[in-house]
Amino acid sequence: QVQLLETGGGSVQAGGSLRLSCAASKSPANTYCMAWFRQRPGEDREGVARIYRGGSSTVADSVKGRFSVSRDSAKNTLYLQMISLEPDDTGIYYCAAGPYCSWSKSDYTFWGQGTQVTVSS
Repeated sequence: QVQLLETGGGSVQAGGSLRLSCAASKSPANTYCMAWFRQRPGEDREGVARIYRGGSSTVADSVKGRFSVSRDSAKNTLYLQMISLEPDDTGIYYCAAGPYCSWSKSDYTFWGQGTQVTVSS
């Protein structure tokens, strides 16, 4: 019922930055958590950042210090700010929302279609 749409992906050189946006068609009901996942080539989908209903956020160790997550509740929009991008950050980035807040993709009910991020060396 809730649709999520990611935008902001693209191609950048190593060391560059991107900001991804995730717009929700409506305020996600019964969604305690919103998160960003990514799927790198040949790898399983992994969580990179999450933000709770109260506003507190957490990023994965792999991107700590480089990625941050925020939201604009009035716009029903989630953001992922990425700086100091590395070639290993290349992958498809997905927005997700669900009633539980964890790094497990199975805990999320709603998913966007993903946006491609490519980082060249």
